[in-house]
Amino acid sequence: MNVLKKTLLSVLLGGMAGAACYAPATAQSNIEDQQNDPLLKIYRASATKVNDLVHTKLDVRFDYAKRYMYGKAWITLKPHFYPTDSLTLDAKGMDIKQVAVVKGGKNSTLKYDYDGMELHIKLDKTYQNTESYVIYIDYTSKPNELKVKGSAAINDAKGLYFINPDGTEPNKPIQIWTQGETEASSVWFPTIDKNNQKTTDEISMTVDKKYVTLSNGVLASQKNNADGTRTDTWKMDLPHAPYLFMMAIGDFAVVKDKWRGKEVNYYVEHAYEPYAKSIFGNTPEMLTFYSTTLGYDYAWPKYSQVVVRDYVSGAMENTSATLHGDFLQKNNRELLDDNKQGESVIAHELFHQWFGDLATCESWSNLTLNESFADYSEYLWFEHKYGKDMADDHNYKSAQNYIQFSQYAGDRDLVRFHYHDKEDMFDAVSYQKGGRILNMLRNYVGDDAFFKSLNLYLKTNAFKATEAHQLRLAFEEVTGKDLNWFFNQWYFGQGYPQLDVNYAYDDAAKTVSVILKQTQTTGKIFQLPLAIDVYNGSKKERHLVTMSDAADTFTFSYDKKPEFVNVDADKVILATKTDHRDINTYIFQFAHAPLYMDRREAIDACLKQQTSNAEARKVVAAALKDKFHGLRVLTINGLKLDNADVKAATLSTLENLAKNDENALVRAAALQQLGKLKDAKYTSLLETATKDSSYAAAGAALVGLSQLDMDKAYKLAKQMEGTAKGALSASIGDVYAKKGDKNDIAFFAKSFEEAANGQPKFEAAIQYLKILNDVDNTAAVTKGIDQIKAMADQFKNNMVYNYLVSMMTPMAQQKQQKADSSNGAVKEELTKQSTHIKEVIQELKASAAGSDQE
Repeated sequence: MNVLKKTLLSVLLGGMAGAACYAPATAQSNIEDQQNDPLLKIYRASATKVNDLVHTKLDVRFDYAKRYMYGKAWITLKPHFYPTDSLTLDAKGMDIKQVAVVKGGKNSTLKYDYDGMELHIKLDKTYQNTESYVIYIDYTSKPNELKVKGSAAINDAKGLYFINPDGTEPNKPIQIWTQGETEASSVWFPTIDKNNQKTTDEISMTVDKKYVTLSNGVLASQKNNADGTRTDTWKMDLPHAPYLFMMAIGDFAVVKDKWRGKEVNYYVEHAYEPYAKSIFGNTPEMLTFYSTTLGYDYAWPKYSQVVVRDYVSGAMENTSATLHGDFLQKNNRELLDDNKQGESVIAHELFHQWFGDLATCESWSNLTLNESFADYSEYLWFEHKYGKDMADDHNYKSAQNYIQFSQYAGDRDLVRFHYHDKEDMFDAVSYQKGGRILNMLRNYVGDDAFFKSLNLYLKTNAFKATEAHQLRLAFEEVTGKDLNWFFNQWYFGQGYPQLDVNYAYDDAAKTVSVILKQTQTTGKIFQLPLAIDVYNGSKKERHLVTMSDAADTFTFSYDKKPEFVNVDADKVILATKTDHRDINTYIFQFAHAPLYMDRREAIDACLKQQTSNAEARKVVAAALKDKFHGLRVLTINGLKLDNADVKAATLSTLENLAKNDENALVRAAALQQLGKLKDAKYTSLLETATKDSSYAAAGAALVGLSQLDMDKAYKLAKQMEGTAKGALSASIGDVYAKKGDKNDIAFFAKSFEEAANGQPKFEAAIQYLKILNDVDNTAAVTKGIDQIKAMADQFKNNMVYNYLVSMMTPMAQQKQQKADSSNGAVKEELTKQSTHIKEVIQELKASAAGSDQE
């Protein structure tokens, strides 16, 4: 599962930090609520296995009008160890019509009790663990009538979703899809909905002939029926967990690919068929890379990916058939601005086919065995395909995401046996922190040992359920090292070190001492193996040390006083660092230390002194030409062009980057900076750049042009409006908002309606709200406010609720003030608008309160 995976959680946490999200009081309150939660006292044990799933056969058809699925299930089971005469199945919100045991091809009715969530069946006899039996169930799944809740990562949990089933939304396709994680598969078929169960399956779907279907395994047969329907039967002959079962039905274009003779297909909306291989085309290479790196070939009979509408998370790694939210559908111009983030999601879900699908965490307490690996796979892919700088940039941002999360919500163990709800496991600890811990483990044991250990773990636990100790044992067997200290510190503990670094040079003794202190207030002291590089000119000497106390001093000899001492030279320790050293060391570091983080640290330090220190300014100017685009963007964004010296040192390079840089985001950043200068000499450059192939660059140019010639920018915006997407669409909205023509409300409404779920939808909503604030048309305002409220209800995220309240409250007040100074019909209409906004605010507050209570 991907949390856009980072999804709503990281984007809305990070993107809304300026509003009400990171107020210290709120953070402290969240941490205290977490600590005082009585549910945290419950030990979350792995599910007891009384019966084992063996095979699941389903025959389903759909009632679009009622949002029902009519199902028949044949479930093969056997006692796990002890004899048993009873069976409990998860079956949420169903109508149960018949329960029977199948013997000799005949159904014998069984007695059962059903409470709407679990089906308790009295078997026809006591079965031994050497015997299997088949249970038949005739049922109706009614997902829209089930009251369930999700999490920050998975914001709904009704298992089966009918999208635009009546066809009443003209710009949205009719689809059906499922979402099983964590325990929502049991909304659409009876099962033992626990991740320590594994079963083969066969799913037959009867659908209208015009629709395409997708499920786990291979398409075994298709049969046309006399009533205009078709029955597709999908078979998966390898066992996998029930939460990984899936179905998708819709009018998809299927773009075919191959990998080692296996089908690799991409299911997209027809409008994106021309771009499917631009979006997914690296999948075969990923399959080769991961199979080779892990020494364990992709196990499943095919690999398909499908993009659906209104998905409740980022993406889901259903076995052999990953499901993605529609944020992944982008044309080639949008992909230029994507910075490979869509590709990181594709890599993430594919890696789950090994870590999560092949070897599955036995309980949600051990979710790290699924999600931390999938998170780290993004690093591995970037490193392989785009280089270490790209991977380290991703690593740095992921670490910051986790640290920001822990400051807001409090920290937790990576493996945690106490939680409020299983959905709470899907957080920045399980994902981003876990990924960084794997990076540290890789650095500590070395690449060969790391990947050989993963190979042993997979071979030992293939098609089984696992816990974190089994990962430790695999690493210990390969390396010969006792790694209890590492796992106790990072897997079964929480927090991260906060390091204070000082240096003492003794020219008489020709020694330098590195004085390290751990300043975290938790009382926990971390054992930290790290590299310290001592530089004499271009020559460096590496020292491997281990910090094991609250304060440690490491002393090194030198012939000549070193220009720079690089602590944590591999830049892998998950920590915050206060490094007490001179700007000259950072200037040296930029030129001589090779890693992304070395250069980033130097750039950050020199940007702070760009106006006062000529040598630091030279580093800034050089950083504009850094080999990695992300550092070029960082430097551009940090320029202080209101300073004459900085401007003189950087402007010609900036102009060249705006025109010629190969990376779209660099061009966009440079154009944005030039636009801020409001210099008429850039009018022609900016106007030309509005035709850039990148939406981000074209949008930055348009905004810059609007500050020089609004009429020209507005005219260009009108010309581009019909084909604009992404950042260009947002920039057009910015120009329209500045122009203040209320007739442009239709553009904002359309942009909001067409925005993909997640961050794009949220950002479009913010722009929409801003223009609604200035619109006096009651129907338009009411419609817009209701649309945004519906979006919030779909996200089910209390931070979104609170943010929208913070925006709507002054909006309602302003409209009421305007009404109070008006007369007649105008007064009446503005009062209606204010009243409606206030009503929605109260509904949002109630939803936020409900979300907090859950």
